Amino acid sequence: MKPNREWIIGVTHLIKPPFDPEKMAFRGNARFIHFPDSDEREFSKDSLSEVDGLLVWTPSIGAETIRHLAKCQIIVRYGVGYDKIDLPTLGNAGIAFSNNPEYGPEDVADTAIGLILALQRGLVQHDERARTYGSAWQENHIVPMLHSPKATVGIVGLGRIGTSVARRLSPFGYKTLAYDPYVSNGMFRALQVERATSLQDLVDEADVLTLHCPLTAETESMINAELLRAAKRGLLLVNTARGRLIDSLDTLEEGLVSGRIGGVGLDVLPEEPPGAHRLINAWRRREEWTLGRVIITPHNAFFSDYSMNECRFAAAETARLFLEENIHRNQIPSR
Repeated sequence: MKPNREWIIGVTHLIKPPFDPEKMAFRGNARFIHFPDSDEREFSKDSLSEVDGLLVWTPSIGAETIRHLAKCQIIVRYGVGYDKIDLPTLGNAGIAFSNNPEYGPEDVADTAIGLILALQRGLVQHDERARTYGSAWQENHIVPMLHSPKATVGIVGLGRIGTSVARRLSPFGYKTLAYDPYVSNGMFRALQVERATSLQDLVDEADVLTLHCPLTAETESMINAELLRAAKRGLLLVNTARGRLIDSLDTLEEGLVSGRIGGVGLDVLPEEPPGAHRLINAWRRREEWTLGRVIITPHNAFFSDYSMNECRFAAAETARLFLEENIHRNQIPSR
């Protein structure tokens, strides 16, 4: 169906002109307005009032922004998470909302596996320590060190990314467990993944814990000191999902200092970029106790050249389908 006018689409911070994937998705029938600021309070109110749809990456979208979206019919998140979107206010304004879950599960899964292996094999520690070795060389072992066929990996969340992680773990010989109360037993059987009946049971048995669930009221702060108290000593913890799944950096610091946590691989943090905190400061200063035990990447697990283009095209296509064909793909209820 050919629209009888050109759509006006807003594009937020992180995505920059010339918007080629978005133009392709709209088949040349859209004009794009750029909102370059990461803070929604800096958005042009006049420009907000013009848009038929809004494609959002970094900024939060709250009531003050929504109040100015006079013509907007749909907001689409470029990413999967939508914890920074005021869904009730969107619903009251009659604006539809979608997220964008299809792109890049392989890239996030690859990053999670890379972090698991780097922590398990002490790759960063070896690299750091080897710089100072003289006549001694091969004798320098890092202990303890897990043996994959004797190690258990616990996966929290068995959606697209968690499933991709499970499939990648299998050839290494790990025993794989997962906790996801919303996934059928059939999926567990198809993946040959053992089902944990509770998060605590998963944590109690895991040598490695990797997080792949959305941030919701149910999952926020789900990883906390109380939960970790019964974990195996030296647990390796990987988070490529959302920073606030872990209750605080204090919990991680205390676990690392005590040895309850052997190492952490974090692509996401509660605050990004991170502010001052003892753990972050120690990591930045490359303090000895953090080397190879604290690996932090800047929320880029999703990224590859291919997945970025895929992400941008898919988000814009979702908006076009809604505006032109009344198809609400990846709908997230606003009410």
